[in-house]
Formats: sequence, structure tokens, C-alpha cells
Amino acid sequence: MALQAFCVLVTMIMAIAHQAYGSSRGSVGLVSGFIDPPIVGICSTSVIIHGYKCQEIDVKTQDGFILNMQRIPEGRAGGGDTKRQPVLIQHGVLVDGMTWLLNPPEQNLPLILADKGFDVWIANARGTRYSCRHTSLQPYEPGFWNWSWDELVVFDLPAVFDYVYSQTGQKAHYVGHSLGTLIALASFSEGLLVDKLKSAVLLSPIAYLGHMNSALDVAAAKAFVEITTLFGMAEFNPKGEPVTNFLRALCDYPGVDCYDLLTSISGKNCCLNASTVDLFLKNEPQSTSTKNMVHLAQTVRDGVLAKYNYGNPDFNMMHYGEAKPPIYNLSNIPHDLPIFISYGGQDALSDVRDVELLLDSLKFHDVDKLTIQYIKDYAHADFIMGVNAKDIVYNQVVSFFNHQH
Repeated sequence: MALQAFCVLVTMIMAIAHQAYGSSRGSVGLVSGFIDPPIVGICSTSVIIHGYKCQEIDVKTQDGFILNMQRIPEGRAGGGDTKRQPVLIQHGVLVDGMTWLLNPPEQNLPLILADKGFDVWIANARGTRYSCRHTSLQPYEPGFWNWSWDELVVFDLPAVFDYVYSQTGQKAHYVGHSLGTLIALASFSEGLLVDKLKSAVLLSPIAYLGHMNSALDVAAAKAFVEITTLFGMAEFNPKGEPVTNFLRALCDYPGVDCYDLLTSISGKNCCLNASTVDLFLKNEPQSTSTKNMVHLAQTVRDGVLAKYNYGNPDFNMMHYGEAKPPIYNLSNIPHDLPIFISYGGQDALSDVRDVELLLDSLKFHDVDKLTIQYIKDYAHADFIMGVNAKDIVYNQVVSFFNHQH
């Protein structure tokens, strides 16, 4: 999501903050303490129909969220008796695991990896449609949405990694896109996951966000931080009526092209199929928490990768024992962790200058453990939906994985 769209979204929240406490979702039934799972999941709509085996799996986090995952254990031709290397794939903000599967099987990353001999696991972050469940809270309660990407670092990623390890007995490769790279980098810097991690692929990596360009003023994101903190945190639903109405009012804003929202959201993508874009817009965007959007806005404002700022030194002291939120120190990432980074020259969110800052923070990384790919014409969505992503990116990812022993 480009800063242009990011600022649009956070500006919307500024306008609706006074009515955003809680969720527009209705009550849902509980069965044995769990909200009823969806009847039709990603496996049946996007994987099994192409001739692949697929399992729907629920994983519980330590703070009670029920995360939905998909496992594609083998390729379309079958897997034989060979032990297959697990790969965990994590989406970005305001989308879910479906976004990896919108192209045909020969063009989308999970099914390509399955056909190449990997045991593929697709994660869905808390708050998205299939992971909108909790052992005690319900989505219409404000407490359900009281989290930011810090909780994805501390709870979601460890839960899915632990589950994959418990089922396979193997360390997993990791693929993250956008926010999926941010939470991975933060996790690795805290020493989390690394004992269950074989290597990491970061597509459109975001860690620093200070160089994004936008038709809208970054001040919108800055103001949003303070205003929403005053009015409480709840669900940020891009499809909700208040957000939709406010978006319509912004369509005349200079630089916002409401006839090409995907470009406004992700940059000038070179290689998207129109039918895939239509599918994307039918399935996305997904909900996240307002607090998560606040945290991202703080990252824009402050120019550092830090934990959530409660906006008051006393509150920060209560949570962290410090007046300011602790920094995620990326130089603490193990220098021998194999990392593959791929970024694009047209990407409006993962700006080239910000990626260079990330690379600078990895300057002491073992040279033979860090692989960098720069794609001049690629923008944010090309990495997950580009019709030529297999040839340009995914084949390199497969080669990278196969070189890890």
C-alpha cells in the first residue's frame, strides 16, 4: 500500500474516529468457546479446484486468537514418499492469504512452490476474514481489535512457526510481502523464530517508511496518530460504510485516481492481468485494527522501527519500563541467516531509498548469506500478482531455497 493510499486511509480514520470504537460486525455464535469457522475457505475456492490437495488448519495464539492457515502438502502430480521442505508464506496489511492465489496455478507462488517439491503453508493474520476468531472475545467488541503489528511479532508468527515445526519436524523457509517482511525483520531482531527458520525471502520489504512520495501530505498520518489515540482503538474496516463514504469524498483530491485505485494503492505496477485485478478487488481489502494503522503511521512519522508508542511517557513506562518505545534493532538479526531481498524501482511503499536504509542496517551480514534482487519496472503488487513474476522472481526464490542446506 503506497503512502498515497496509506494517507487516504488514515485520513479516513481521522474523520470516523469518533464512531470507530467497536466494530460494525454483528454477533456471531460460539461453539465450545470458538466462533464458528467459515464453511467455504481458501482451499476450496482457490487450491483444490486446480487439482491440488489442501488442508484448512486453525492455530491458536497465546493471546487467544484463532488463526486460519492453508497447507498445500504436495504438487499437482503428487509428492511420493519424499520429505518435503516446509515454506511459510505471509501476506501484507489489509489483505489475506487469498492474495497469493489470484493468478493461475502456473503463475502464483504457493502452487509453483508446491509443484517444485515444497510443503507450502499460507498464513492469515488476525483480523482478516478467516482469522477473525478468538477464544473469548468477539469481533464486535473493541477488545478484539486492541493490537498492532507488535502482536503479530510476539504472537502470530511464533504460533504459526511452532505449528509448522510441530507437524513437520523441520525448520521452515519463510516468504513475506510488505507487512509480512516488517514483522519478520522485527521478529528476527528480537531473536524470535530463528531456531525454527531455515531462510527468509523478503518481497517489497518495508522497515523504514520515510521516503514515500504522495499526493497527500504525510501530516495526515502524523495527525492521525494523536487523534485516534484520543478516541480509542477498534476495527479498521476498509469496506465499512463510514470509510467508503469518506473515500468517495476524497476522489477529487489532487493525485488520487479513483478510476485506478490499485495504482494509487501500490504504485505503477507493470505486469498485472486485468482479470486478476478484478479478482483482487472482489476479495480485498481486509480488516485490520485501527491500532495497527496507528502503529504504521508512527513508523512514517518517526522514521524508526519501534514498538507501539502509547503517546504518553507514563503509559510507555507502564508497558515498557521506558519513556519511549524500544527500538527493533535490525543489526541484531543473526548475520548467518540466509536472506533473499527483492524490491522494485516503481514501488510506492517499499521506496528504493528506504530499502537502501534497510540494506545498510544489514551491512555486517555475512556476504554469502545475503542475496539482493532489484527489479526496475516492478511495483508493490507485481511481486504477488505479476504475470511474469514466476520468471523474474519466483524462479530465483526456488533457486535460493534449493541452495540452503
